[in-house]
Amino acid sequence: MLRIRSAPFKRRMLIKKYTSHWVQHFAELKRELDKGLKGLEYQIEHVGSTSIPELDSKPIIDIDVVHKTTMEFEGIKSKLIGIGYYHNGNQGIENREVFKRNGRLLNSILDSISHHLYVCPSNSEALERHVLMRNYLRKNDLARIKYQEMKYQLAEKANQDKKLYAELKELHVNAFINEIIEIEKRMYNNSYK
Repeated sequence: MLRIRSAPFKRRMLIKKYTSHWVQHFAELKRELDKGLKGLEYQIEHVGSTSIPELDSKPIIDIDVVHKTTMEFEGIKSKLIGIGYYHNGNQGIENREVFKRNGRLLNSILDSISHHLYVCPSNSEALERHVLMRNYLRKNDLARIKYQEMKYQLAEKANQDKKLYAELKELHVNAFINEIIEIEKRMYNNSYK
């Protein structure tokens, strides 16, 4: 009897080599968000790994829309719903509201570029963590390389599974992130607030 061997299943790599396209993708997303939020007071920050030059990452653009007051949040929420997002709560992180595409109102940019959209008050600890981490890794090559190595190791340990990778990252990377955030705060008396 002849047995045919199937090729082993190979998962797609979670972590991709850095590309300057991520900066371009952020600019395109920001342009669309600016159109949708026209007339409101807010600021938009590119955060997360794709905002750090030369850092390999999952190719998902993280965006924080920053506001100062509850009334500004309500206006932002309303306008985001109007351009095809839905409010998905804070997902367990205080002062960081998550918005996702609803699949009903289509937009060629917002629907084609993978992104996470967060709305945070300017005094949000989650926002401060995003900005301090980004700023530190942008100017500290050794920390950036260490963080990148950790990400590759965890992706391999997770067998390239997104959900398991996220769980492992939460368990193993938070201490490193907390450490670099404290260094950034001390060295530069830096804060987003």
